[in-house]
Amino acid sequence: MQKKWIPLLCALMLLGAGTLAAHALDVPHKLKVTVTFNAMREFVTAVGGDKVEITTIVPDGMEPHGFEPKARDIAALSSAHILVYSGLGMEAWVDDVTKAANNPDLIVVDASQGADILYLEDAHGAEHVGEADHQGEEQAKEDNHSEEANHPGQDGPAETDSHNHGGIDPHLWLSLKGAAVQAGNIRDALVSADPANKDSYEQNYAAFAAQLDDLFTEYEAKFQTTTRKSFVTGHAAFGYLCRDFGLHQNSVEDVFAEGQPTAQQLAKLVAYSRDNNVTTIFSESMVSPQVSQTLANEIGAKVETIYTIASNENDLSYLERMRFNLETIYASLTD
Repeated sequence: MQKKWIPLLCALMLLGAGTLAAHALDVPHKLKVTVTFNAMREFVTAVGGDKVEITTIVPDGMEPHGFEPKARDIAALSSAHILVYSGLGMEAWVDDVTKAANNPDLIVVDASQGADILYLEDAHGAEHVGEADHQGEEQAKEDNHSEEANHPGQDGPAETDSHNHGGIDPHLWLSLKGAAVQAGNIRDALVSADPANKDSYEQNYAAFAAQLDDLFTEYEAKFQTTTRKSFVTGHAAFGYLCRDFGLHQNSVEDVFAEGQPTAQQLAKLVAYSRDNNVTTIFSESMVSPQVSQTLANEIGAKVETIYTIASNENDLSYLERMRFNLETIYASLTD
């Protein structure tokens, strides 16, 4: 990442810090939480309730993977109490932004800390599950920069619960179990920063976690009844969801939504779709549907949109979007 903008941003931040602090005195006290993108906002809202004031760094409609922070993003962090990011390499720019903010009191929360994450062992997409740690995340960053992306279908369809990209799959929030972990880390940070409202944060978390568990139980039972387990997406974002429910994804683009398949790769996706009786090709709102539509036309399938929850979509909550995703995938496997 280019870092030449950091000194300038720091200077701008110092000039505006007094104004920001003075403005804060004019509003009722709330814990100021900055989050990286929409899914983290959803979790902070669920746990923090009316005790928090949330600022989101990545605007709706933008992909968090390649986002470039602006001066205003640094300025927001200068007066924030907490920064929440998803982690696992999703926001490669977080370290630079945090340093530029120069806020020694800022509590920085890696929401994926302690989760069971998906590592990809080799070019064929084999994975193992392990506890998230910073060493593994740093290795994943190195792998993602040094290895050529191996898109599903390049060496044969990627019949995996994750994707073919070396390192770590960052899309933990698209797992109901992963969401519970991330919300739990957020709860702990809120309690640490604002112990006077500990009971509120713990009660809110318990209610949210119970909703996540109920939704998981409902669809665990449904997916156990399906004989077909494979689906095709535009973007390999659903590895954790697949692991939760014993499903398999193949995709048009890799986990970082980079590049498009060659004619040979597309032919292999066509063969995969036919072999697995795929009748629906899924697309996501921030990934071009063009190739998904081409694939669907080739096999006589339909295209439907599902949510990655990286942006605010249709003003639906996290639980509403996850229910939609699960029901839509389930319907595609049973039609």
